Amino acid sequence: MQFARQPDRQNNELTTNRIEAFSDGVFAIAITLLILEIRLPSQADATHGSLAAALLTIWPSYFAYIFSFAIVGIYWVNHHYIFKIYQKTDHVFNLLNLFFLMCISFLPFPTEVLGRHLLDVSEQRTTIAFYVFGLLLPAIAWFLTWIYACSNYRLIDAKLSPSFVRYLTRQYGLAVVIYLVTLLVALIQPGVALAIAVGLTFSFLRPSRKPVYLDLPPA
Repeated sequence: MQFARQPDRQNNELTTNRIEAFSDGVFAIAITLLILEIRLPSQADATHGSLAAALLTIWPSYFAYIFSFAIVGIYWVNHHYIFKIYQKTDHVFNLLNLFFLMCISFLPFPTEVLGRHLLDVSEQRTTIAFYVFGLLLPAIAWFLTWIYACSNYRLIDAKLSPSFVRYLTRQYGLAVVIYLVTLLVALIQPGVALAIAVGLTFSFLRPSRKPVYLDLPPA
């Protein structure tokens, strides 16, 4: 009598390549939705002035679009970078990556709020605080995913230098702390908070540090 071979549970997990491909699709949709949040000037605005002047009046929408486009683009670049470090996946990791993608997909909404209400003095505190909250969410999700994957080298390359792993942990953790502090600042000085958020985000434009590996003897 022959028994059916039980499938290898390890092979049932999604490969990192499949996760990257799916994630690329989500990034592409999220970054495309950003441009849809820019609305044409109303007919009344165009009637009472030139079209050029009317287009200039919606500059907050341009700012919000460019800023959020840069954020999603930076996360996309770093997502490919970090997946060269991740060697395998498991169920919890897959769910954490989905949570991160959900946070990225949410970003077009606070982007629209920022573009529409940035110049509304009475609502500026709420507008900027909500936008910073939208930036905080993917930073938290990214940090949680990294902590889970690197804990005891669960899903990352065992040859990675511990000092390099600690470096990334500090970098990702610090980003969460700064965004959280920025959110608190937004409740007091919204303009200062937006400037901090812009500065922090564009600081991530610098090239990522090259992974450092140990020369371990073969097992």
